[in-house]
Amino acid sequence: MTTRKKWTIALIAFLTVIAIGVAGGSFYLYHFAFEPTPKVLNHSSSKSKSKLKQNQAWLKRVNKQTWHETSATDHLKLVADYVPAAHRTTKTIIVAHGYMGNKEQMASYIRLWHRQGYNVLAPDDRGNGQSQGDYYGFGWPDRLDYLKWTRQVIRRVGQNSQIGLFGVSMGGATVMMMSGEKLPSQVKAIIEDCGYTSVGDELGYELNQLYHLPKFPLLYTASWVAQAKAHFNFMTASSVNQLKKNKLPIFFIHGAKDTFVPTKMVYQNYRATTVKSKQLWVAPGAGHAESYTRYPQLYQQKVSQFMAKYLK
Repeated sequence: MTTRKKWTIALIAFLTVIAIGVAGGSFYLYHFAFEPTPKVLNHSSSKSKSKLKQNQAWLKRVNKQTWHETSATDHLKLVADYVPAAHRTTKTIIVAHGYMGNKEQMASYIRLWHRQGYNVLAPDDRGNGQSQGDYYGFGWPDRLDYLKWTRQVIRRVGQNSQIGLFGVSMGGATVMMMSGEKLPSQVKAIIEDCGYTSVGDELGYELNQLYHLPKFPLLYTASWVAQAKAHFNFMTASSVNQLKKNKLPIFFIHGAKDTFVPTKMVYQNYRATTVKSKQLWVAPGAGHAESYTRYPQLYQQKVSQFMAKYLK
């Protein structure tokens, strides 16, 4: 065998190993990030956990209804809790939960809005809680599901409904991604708390933090796996691009010490939307989704004042 042939075989073998490694890594990344499998991603303080348990007990006993919807794609059955206000109103807040979360994980925020006199609708996203699905949508296919939830609110509460969108973490990204869609005129304002700029940015950041790997090529090949298995391309899932089309008043909240969704992302999101009626609050010392825990009175004051300005 000639030296040239040996080098050719060695090169083919090397490239084959690389291809197998990338393919395996792509499927692992999809499995880890997108499939509802047990994993530990704990960013909550003990104080927030204690408060959440109290509010989850409240959510169990409060008067509420179970609503159902069909997902905008993949024909999945979705479930939500609807908590009517203590006094009849046409003002409703739709609450979007975070990654690996569910409506029960949003109990503290549901109670916050209920105390302000609003109806509250809290869905389980596809692949979460009681809703069907074998993948997490990271807010992208979910934005269209939430659009269907808004229409259901209008049908059931009335054409004179006034709706506010509120989300935390992945839920924050979800409502930002909704902002670029053609929303019903009844949707009046948006509040997002610690959402990311795009799914690609967030996964790329975590890929580097957890495994010290660059975005290329693994993130791009994993997007092909997601396209095949979850039927959407997460590399097109961008809060920033959607915010460029936003026409609604929007309030951005983020913890100054957030290391899960880096704080710098909120500034990119804030700059992306050109509406004049936008606000930004970076909560000093707060980690991921900790702004409400660290500043409960101030948080409640800020979000309730903002929403009341547009849901009159």
